[in-house]
Amino acid sequence: MATAAVPAKLPIPAAKQVSSRTFSVPGRLTQTELWFEVPLDYAKPAAGTIKLFGRLVTRRETPLVAAAADAPATPKPTIVYLQGGPGFGCAVPNATPTTEQLLNRGYRALYLDHRGVGLSTPVSLAMLKKVSADAQGQADYLRLMRQDNTVRDLESVRQCLLEGLDGEHAKWSIIGQSYGGFVCLSYLSMHPEGLREAFLTGGLAPIGRSADEVYKTTFRRTANRNKLYYKKFPEDVERVKKLAAYIESQGGVALPAGGTLTVARLMTIGISFGMHDGFDSVHNALLALDASLDNFGFFTRSSLSTIENWSDFDNNIIYAILHEIIYCDGPGSVSNWAAQRVGETVENFAWLRPGAKVSQSAEPLFFSGEMIFRDHFESYPELAGLREVAEKLATASDWEPLYNPEQLRKNEVPAYCVSYVDDMFVDYGYATDTANLVKNSKVFATNALYHNGIRAGSAEVFKQLFNLREDCLD
Repeated sequence: MATAAVPAKLPIPAAKQVSSRTFSVPGRLTQTELWFEVPLDYAKPAAGTIKLFGRLVTRRETPLVAAAADAPATPKPTIVYLQGGPGFGCAVPNATPTTEQLLNRGYRALYLDHRGVGLSTPVSLAMLKKVSADAQGQADYLRLMRQDNTVRDLESVRQCLLEGLDGEHAKWSIIGQSYGGFVCLSYLSMHPEGLREAFLTGGLAPIGRSADEVYKTTFRRTANRNKLYYKKFPEDVERVKKLAAYIESQGGVALPAGGTLTVARLMTIGISFGMHDGFDSVHNALLALDASLDNFGFFTRSSLSTIENWSDFDNNIIYAILHEIIYCDGPGSVSNWAAQRVGETVENFAWLRPGAKVSQSAEPLFFSGEMIFRDHFESYPELAGLREVAEKLATASDWEPLYNPEQLRKNEVPAYCVSYVDDMFVDYGYATDTANLVKNSKVFATNALYHNGIRAGSAEVFKQLFNLREDCLD
């Protein structure tokens, strides 16, 4: 029997710390801005380096009695926050409730931007053109931006930042939200020796499932959320068709900063249905478009700007161009525009079908969720320049594995997880399968929070995570 492919074990040198600057910020915080240099390609160390950026934050304390000058400082345990996406940098530490929750539990927190996003050598159309003049070269560069190399970056930075420490002090903890949880599972698969513990929120990846399987389940969940949305706002059934009819009559509507509002782009604002307050934010955006159409016969700049800024893919292109690739786990995995193909077959998503005129549809038009379609690479100006690159990535089949199921089955690193029963993005059934795969994992499941619970219900999420860590069940 052939041995299943697993992520490659490559030599990982310690990162080079390029610079460090420490200062105080409001909220009794001490923040250090850190720049590191790591290999672009760990399999080809001579291929050059990239820079990673992180913010290390601790509680600013003034002791009543000063420590002796020669007393060695006992380092606080380090926990690394892994941002969701993929494609977005970390929030500034004093702007997220996660910081308070972590510092109050005795950690110092490192917010490290994944390679290619935030300030960590961020990928853009102009940057890729400097990397290579042709689409294949640009695609090859983007292939290096997946979570297997993110894990290697983390290990490289850990060796640098915790240099000189021994035993448990030389390990760190990680916490991953959404895609950040996928990175956690890759870390547990590849380099568990660097970890003390792992926390996952809405991030139990569908290990062993193809992109097609993922989107069949998430389209069902998205359809259910649409039904609830139209139950709350039944007037929006006809409102959406009216807006779609106007967009179709114009052949698309130019957006203020470039790009085009197509029917497909309008329908993708349903990604907010997976978040707290998503229904109301979508309704208000539709109401503004409708009001401007009634009052003036066109969409006003302000109503269009709301839609234009809904998903910031022009500034965060990795989210769009690598989104389906996070489900390509090993040789033979091909995404091939899975969300597009699956969605075209689902009732109420007729707007996805090529050439469809949906304004006169007899059925309600359903919004999509966390899915990327070909239209993204036509209606977003930055993405439009990457259509050929996107096709090359979508049809590639020679992907490196992202997980090691055998290693996860014998995992010794404690993993504490919050899983959302009604998660529109990370299917609860698949998440449960993954939790059952990972030895030494504990899960708190709830139907009282959605995918962004770590922000919308931070206190509850962290209470449950640390209950899993500190309490026991007989």
